[in-house]
Amino acid sequence: MILKNHANIITHCMSAYRHMWNCLLLPSRAFCDKKINSGSKKNTPTLKRIGLCLLLLLTSLSLKAAGPDREDDDDFDYEEISITFVVKDMGGVEMPALIHNDTVYLPVSTLFNYLKIRNIPSEGLDSISGFFIHQDSTYLIDRAHKLINYKNKTYHLQHQSLVRVADELYLRSDIFGQVFGLTCRFNFRNLAINMEPKVELPAIRELRQELMRQNIGKLKGNMVADTNVARTYPLFHFGMADWAVIATQRTPGNSDTRLNLSLGGILAGGEAIVSLNYNNFSQQNRTTISHDSDYIRPLDERQQFYRWRYANNDHAALRQVIAGKIYAQSVASIFSPVVGVTLTNTPTGIRRAYGTYTLSNFTEPNWTVELYVNGALVDYTKADPAGFFTFQVPLVYGNTQVTLRYYGPWGEERYKDENIIVPFNFLPYHEFEYSASGGMVQDTGHSQFAHIQGNYGLTRQITIGGGFEYLSSVSTGKHMPFANVSMLIAKGLLFTADYTYNVRGRGILTYRHHSGLELEADYIRYKEGQKAINFNYLEEHRFIVSKPVTFKNMAAYTRLTLDHILLPGNINYTTAEWMVSGAIKQVGTNLTTYGIFLGNTHKYVYSNLALTFRLPSNIVFLPQVQYSYTDKSISYYRAELGKYLSSRGYVNLTYEQNNESHVTNIGLGLRWDFRGAQTAVNAWRGGGVSTFVESARGSFIYDRPARYANFNNRVNVGTGGVTLVPFLDLNNNGQRDKGEPKVEGVKIGVQYGNVIYSKRDSIIMVTSLEPFVNYLVKIDPNSLPNIAWRIKDQTYSIAIDPNKLKMVEIPVYIVGEISGRVYLNNAPQGRVLVIIRDKKGTMVARALTENDGTYDYIGLPPGDYTASVDQGQLKKIRKKATPGTLAFTIRPVRDGDVVEKLDFHIE
Repeated sequence: MILKNHANIITHCMSAYRHMWNCLLLPSRAFCDKKINSGSKKNTPTLKRIGLCLLLLLTSLSLKAAGPDREDDDDFDYEEISITFVVKDMGGVEMPALIHNDTVYLPVSTLFNYLKIRNIPSEGLDSISGFFIHQDSTYLIDRAHKLINYKNKTYHLQHQSLVRVADELYLRSDIFGQVFGLTCRFNFRNLAINMEPKVELPAIRELRQELMRQNIGKLKGNMVADTNVARTYPLFHFGMADWAVIATQRTPGNSDTRLNLSLGGILAGGEAIVSLNYNNFSQQNRTTISHDSDYIRPLDERQQFYRWRYANNDHAALRQVIAGKIYAQSVASIFSPVVGVTLTNTPTGIRRAYGTYTLSNFTEPNWTVELYVNGALVDYTKADPAGFFTFQVPLVYGNTQVTLRYYGPWGEERYKDENIIVPFNFLPYHEFEYSASGGMVQDTGHSQFAHIQGNYGLTRQITIGGGFEYLSSVSTGKHMPFANVSMLIAKGLLFTADYTYNVRGRGILTYRHHSGLELEADYIRYKEGQKAINFNYLEEHRFIVSKPVTFKNMAAYTRLTLDHILLPGNINYTTAEWMVSGAIKQVGTNLTTYGIFLGNTHKYVYSNLALTFRLPSNIVFLPQVQYSYTDKSISYYRAELGKYLSSRGYVNLTYEQNNESHVTNIGLGLRWDFRGAQTAVNAWRGGGVSTFVESARGSFIYDRPARYANFNNRVNVGTGGVTLVPFLDLNNNGQRDKGEPKVEGVKIGVQYGNVIYSKRDSIIMVTSLEPFVNYLVKIDPNSLPNIAWRIKDQTYSIAIDPNKLKMVEIPVYIVGEISGRVYLNNAPQGRVLVIIRDKKGTMVARALTENDGTYDYIGLPPGDYTASVDQGQLKKIRKKATPGTLAFTIRPVRDGDVVEKLDFHIE
C-alpha cells in the first residue's frame, strides 16, 4: 500500500514537473513555423504538491522560477485546441483557443496582434492595456479585478470569463462582441470562428489600402512582381511570319488569286513589319477599267505595307518614333496610304480609363470582332445573326485610337483592320502630350501631308488642345489650324468640341447612366464650299438613345438612331434606325427597322429579322428575312443550316433569294482548322455563275535561343511572346549552367495570350501578346513535381518585345529537410524551440517540437548550417542542452537532402 501511494505521488510529481516546463517554455504560436496539436489539459497541481514531488525526485529546480505572480487559473478545466479564425474581408488564420463547458476562449494578445490592435501585456500578465483603433479609445483588460474598462465605461466580468493559461490571457469569445463590437460565431463542427467586426479594423484598412495601391499601380502600369524582365533592343531579329492564299474561280468568268506574306522582326531595336500583297483581280478584269490611273497592278506598291516603330516609355520627351506607312490622323479626307514619319510622346499600351464610349456597327453575321485600344487588345465579341456588334470602349487618358479587327469564317476576307478615332481626349492634370506626323500621300498627285497636334490637361475635368494640318491637294485652303476641348461636366456626362479653320465646327455630348441608359447628341457645321472633307454637307445632326433591357425570358440591347443631313439647296436627308439585338429563350435575335427619307416625298422603310437556333448535335439554323413596308412585300430572305465538326470544323448549306434583283444563290461551305493552318472551301451558284473559293492561312514562329520553330493557325506578326524555361538550379546561383536540367510540369497563370505547354522541350510559351506592354506571369509553386523543389520568385513582370519570343529562365532550387528529437531528463519534451542558423550565424528558420519531442523542418537551400535549442527557454529553467550546437550540411542532391537524428538532451 505504501509502495502504491509512493508510486502515485511520483506519477503526480512527473505530471506537475512537465506542466511547469510547459508553462515556462511555451512560446507564442505566432513565432512557430509549425502547427502544434495539443491534447487535453488537466488541472495544475498545487504548489505544495509540486514541492513534495521535487523533494522526492531530488531536483534542484527552484520554485521561484515560475514566480508567484505567474500562476494560471488552477481550478479552470479546459481543453486547448487549434481553430480557424476567419474575419470578414480578411480571410482566415490558425489560432489557439480554449474550450470550457462548450464555451470558447480566445487569446487576447494573439487576436489583437492579428487585427493590428495596440495591446501591451503587464509584466505579471495580470492585465492588457492599449487603445482600440483610435488613440483616445483606450481600454484595460484587468484579470486581477475581473473587469474591462473601455472608453471610460467599466464592464464587470463573471468568474472565469478571463483566464490565464501559460503566457496568454484568454477571454470568453462573446465578450469581444459585447465590449468591442467584434461579434464571434463558433462553428463546433468545423472548429472555426467567424468574426464580423462592426467597425473597420486596422488590419482590414491596411489590406484595403494595399489593394488600392496595387490597383493604382496596375492602372499606371506599375505592377508589383518578384522579378522584372526589361525590354531588349537587338540590332536584328527575325521571329514571325503570316501567310494567306485565296483563290477564286468563276464559271463563266475570270479567276483571280490573292497572296499575302507578312514578316515581323526587330531592326535597330525597333519593331519592323513588312507585308507583301499580290492580287491579280484588276489584271484579270482590266477591260472594265477606264483609266490606267485606276489600274491596280498585282504587286502595286500602294497595296504593300512596311513600318518601323521604336518605342521606349522611359523617355518622357519622345516615346515613339514611327516610320514607313503611318496612320494619318487627319481632318481632311485621305483615302490613300501615307508614307512618312510620326514622332510622339504618347506611351504605348493603355493608361487609366476615365469612362466608356459606346461603339457599335455592323459586319457579317456571326463574325468575331476584336477591339484594340492604342494597339492593345481589350475586348472581343461575336456579331449577332444580323452582323450587329457593340463595345464599351474604355476612354483612356491621351489619344484613344480604336482598331477593329474582323475575323470571318470564310476565305473571302479573313480579317481586316479598321481604325476609328474616339472624339474624347482627356489628359491628367498638367500633363502635355503631342504628336507630329509628316509624309507623302500615295495618290495620283503625290500630295504632301503634315499634322501636328498637342493636348494639355488644364484641370482634372478639362483638356484643351490644338494643332495644325497641311494637305497640298486641298484647293480651298492647304493650311488648316484647329483647336479642341474635352470636358467632364458631371459623372457620366462628357462634352467635346473642335473647330478647324475654313473646314468645320463640331460638338458631341454624351451621357451614360448607371442603369445602362446612354444618350448622345452630335452637331457638325461645315464651311460651305470646303474641299478638305470629301462631301458637300452643310450640317449634320445625330441623336442616339440606347439601353439594355431584361425581361423574364429575354435579354437584349436596344438602340434608336436619328441622322439628319442638310445638303445644298436646302435638301434634307434623314435616316432612322431602331434596333433590338439579344436572346429570347436562348434564340439569338436581331430585329432592325430602317427608314430613309429624302425631302418630304421620297421614303423607304423596311425591317430585317435575323435569328439563330442552336439545335442538338451542334447544329445551327440561321433564318433571315427582310420586309419592305414601302413595297409591302418580302424583298429578301436567307436560310443557313450549319453543323460544327468538333472544335475544328464547320460545314454549312446556304440558300438566299433577292426578290428585288431576282437573283437566287445556293452555297455550300466547309471550314477546317489544322494546327498549322486554317482552311476553307466554299462553292456558290447564282445568276448563272458558279463561284468556287479556296483559302488557307497560317503563321510561323521562330525562336533561335530556344531552338523553337512552329507553324500555327493564328495571326502573330505584330505581336510578341514569352518562352519560359524552368530549370533545376543545382548550385543555387540563379543562373542556368551547363548540365542543369529543365523541370517538367510547371504551370503558369497569365491573363492574356495563348499558353502552350511543350512536353517535348519542357518549356512554356505564351504567344499573341501585345508588344511594348508589361504582362504579369504567375508561377504555380504547387505544380512542381517534387516536394523538395521550390520557386523563389513566383511572379514575373515581363516587358514584351515585338515579333519575338523572349526567353525567361525560371530557376527552381532544391531544399533539404532536417529532423531530430529533444529530450528532457531522457524523456521526450514538446514545445521546445530549435533555432537554425546559416554559416554566417543568421537565423534562417525555427522549428517547434511536437508532444513526442520530435521536430522537423523542410525548406533549407544547400549549404552549411547549425541547430541549437533556444537559449531564452534554457535560461528560464536554468538548464543546458547537450550538445549546445549541432553542425550539419545540406547537399545539392536532385531530390533534396535529408539530415536526421539532430537530437538534443536538456539536463
